[in-house]
Amino acid sequence: MHTASPLLVVVFSLLLAARGMAATWFVAPEPAGSDQAIGTLEQPFASLQRAQEAASAGDIINIRGGTYVMTEQMIASRKRIFARVIALTKSGSRGKPITYQAYNGERPVFDFSAVKPAGQRVSAFYVSGSWIKLKGIEVVGVQVTIKGHTQSICIESQGSHNVFEQLALHDGQAIGIYHVDGSDNLFLNCDAWNNWDHTSGDGLGGNVDGFGCHPTRGSTGNVFRGCRAWFNSDDGYDCLGAYEPVVFENCRAAYNGFSPKFKSLADGNGFKAGGYGAMPPEHLPKRIPRHIVRYCLAVGNKQSGFYANHHPGGGDWIHNTAFRNGSNYNMLGRLADNRTDVDGFGHRLINNVSYGSSRDLIRVDFSNCELLGNTFTTGLKLRSRDFLSLEADEFILPRQKGGSLPDMRFLKPSAKSPLLDAGVVFESSSSAGKPDLGAFASSPGRP
Repeated sequence: MHTASPLLVVVFSLLLAARGMAATWFVAPEPAGSDQAIGTLEQPFASLQRAQEAASAGDIINIRGGTYVMTEQMIASRKRIFARVIALTKSGSRGKPITYQAYNGERPVFDFSAVKPAGQRVSAFYVSGSWIKLKGIEVVGVQVTIKGHTQSICIESQGSHNVFEQLALHDGQAIGIYHVDGSDNLFLNCDAWNNWDHTSGDGLGGNVDGFGCHPTRGSTGNVFRGCRAWFNSDDGYDCLGAYEPVVFENCRAAYNGFSPKFKSLADGNGFKAGGYGAMPPEHLPKRIPRHIVRYCLAVGNKQSGFYANHHPGGGDWIHNTAFRNGSNYNMLGRLADNRTDVDGFGHRLINNVSYGSSRDLIRVDFSNCELLGNTFTTGLKLRSRDFLSLEADEFILPRQKGGSLPDMRFLKPSAKSPLLDAGVVFESSSSAGKPDLGAFASSPGRP
């Protein structure tokens, strides 16, 4: 293989940037790729770290298909107990993101099974740069090495204005996506499944959610759209301790809290939207954020499908469908002392569907919530014939071309279903007529 000096690559990159031209770089697994190469299709780099060194704002890094076997020698950064293996720290700019994408429909798989740094938490991808797009990769086998309370992470998000799209995060011991700091990030059409920390604590995987979003003060505008989470050992989606609102839109959660063999594991909520654990009340946000969960689907989760999680304030639960969860909707709240549990208050529940559970709605203060058009408040009685299908296997059908959710029959209203045209019209309704009830109604965010 021909090689070139790193200096030549840098000079080429700077020349393009000076002319306002974006460059295209290529990465491929060893032995096809080499970090001594020049980063072209014929002579690709071997690592994203090397590609990042070469890239400037507006550049595209094409990632060839195949398996990238990660080792401890590849850890980009070690800080205290954190081991960050791939660290994307260089930022693009407005209108000129740095794009890391799967090349031409190929599927790059980053395997972290061999990365086991003693006494450290693993972040497989640590993204602290802003104006970055990461698209079309798989992350598998992320490990946990610490026996006490801990967590590892597939994608750690600490930047702003980033797009994480069509990521598959599975079969490891780590959280799929974990966002803490940064604003205006979009997590689009990502899947997290079969993740279970069986190493730390009691071995039940109590920190392994499919998607976690816990924004700090000022970290606004973070949205999850079109994502799926199933068979994660803790929750599907979790925004415990969030200081700013989070939006979950057109997302799906199934069988969280169970292993694929239905061994009972940790909490097992589909959408855990709120709460602050045992945080002292003086540390709570001055203004408790209202999280938004809309057009989402929760199926067979061990505890609650949609859960307010002791939140000391209300949230918006709009056009969701819950099926066969322990409790379909649980609005459990907490007083301002963050200790005294009460029935949830301040919530808006509009046009939601509940079916297949003996507990449609629990722990809600009806006098201090707005409930309109829900099956559990209108007295609407549903039967299996009111749905096109109750075959839950459709939940994990392959995504459509372009990454959108599969067009399944599961839990969609049948032709004569009482769910059709049964909703109430409210300010964010997308049509002039009455909307259908549940997650499959037309929505502003649906493609």
